[in-house]
Amino acid sequence: MAIFRAFFLLVALFGLASCGGLRGYNGPEVTQVLVYKQNRTMYLLHHGEVLKKYDIGLGFAPDGHKAQEGDGRTPEGDYLIDRRNPNSEFHLSVGINYPNATDIARAEARGVSPGGDIFIHGQPNRAKGNKLPRADWTAGCISVRNREIEQIYAMVNDGTPIRIYP
Repeated sequence: MAIFRAFFLLVALFGLASCGGLRGYNGPEVTQVLVYKQNRTMYLLHHGEVLKKYDIGLGFAPDGHKAQEGDGRTPEGDYLIDRRNPNSEFHLSVGINYPNATDIARAEARGVSPGGDIFIHGQPNRAKGNKLPRADWTAGCISVRNREIEQIYAMVNDGTPIRIYP
């Protein structure tokens, strides 16, 4: 029995050690995330001070605010980081609380679904390497390189405000 416990403990430790180099973060708190769609940049801020800047990819139809499911647009406006998914179909992902009440009301007025599942994420797990497939390729999410989503995942807490500009 002790051999089995030792074996499972070693397997668990090996599994944790191979989680893509995920490290903790002990720097200044990220108090806001700013995304500028036109410039394809994202900033992690601590009370107005830029901690990190990232080049990003957007939805495959990047112009304009997300209006409905399947439109390929990345939302614009004020949201919150609300969840994280270490078992994503992408390297890692951090959720954005789209749709908000305004998004839902706009979609309902048009008789469409607003969509959902908007994330900041790395590359598809099926992709090789750390290269972006192309500049704007997601279904409405914000994409970064795998090593970058590892930093973002460690630095940004649930409840952090994110503002997405056109």
